[in-house]
Amino acid sequence: MKQLLITATLLASGTFAFAQKNASCCQMPNADAMARFVEDPTFVASHAAPLPHVYAGKAGAMITFATPDGTKANAFEIKAKQKSDKYLLVFQEWWGLNDHIKREAEKYYNDLGGKVNVLALDMYDGKIATDAQTAGKYMNEANATRLDAITKGAIAYAGKNAQIASVGWCFGGGRSLQAALLGGKQAVGCVMFYGMPEKDANRLKTLNTDVLGLFAGREKWISPEVVAQIGKDMKTAGKTLAVKSFDAENAFANPSNPHFDKEKAEEAYKLSLDYLNTRLKV
Repeated sequence: MKQLLITATLLASGTFAFAQKNASCCQMPNADAMARFVEDPTFVASHAAPLPHVYAGKAGAMITFATPDGTKANAFEIKAKQKSDKYLLVFQEWWGLNDHIKREAEKYYNDLGGKVNVLALDMYDGKIATDAQTAGKYMNEANATRLDAITKGAIAYAGKNAQIASVGWCFGGGRSLQAALLGGKQAVGCVMFYGMPEKDANRLKTLNTDVLGLFAGREKWISPEVVAQIGKDMKTAGKTLAVKSFDAENAFANPSNPHFDKEKAEEAYKLSLDYLNTRLKV
């Protein structure tokens, strides 16, 4: 692997110690920060519209579940082949829960041997964008309280005995970390593809799991200095962050993105899969 570096402390398994160079993309920890990014025309223009993809798989189905704010939320669910308390929460990019994310959810499901329940959460309550302007609008409108309620509802749906890992891209990368924070002792793993981590060291102290960050080094809105601070915050909190930065554009791991980098995407996916296999013990 290229550019290897241990950030914070060694991972518990001793298996992963990845590089840190630059970071990536579009999930911000609060509405004000998201608005600042979305209001930058160059930020919006840097996100190429996703190529069309129609999910043709038959492994999963859309479901609804209760949320603690008294409403309902949606998710694409693929149930484990045999009854299992192991869950993987999958978080969308800023486009919404589109067919590409369903495809990625099924890919993880298959490669985890069908032993893990997979839930791809609909963080926009049914809205899906196909252009950057609309995606920016939806992300800007996303209410942190509602986003947390959807995540908490999914955790409750999984059940109090569930072991929960999470993975997400860009907007969903940040939500993956928030899920690990909200999951408390049930959280066993967290993968962030080019998402922005939590900056509050006091919140980070509540993490029950280590974190794997996979970033795109050519994206400029989250600087190397910001990523370095993330490492410091995690270290201060006594938590483990392993980072690998790829010499690639934002969303390089998305096959529906015109900037898709197959070689780097496959490497990043393998790292994430190995990590999840270890943390979920499948």
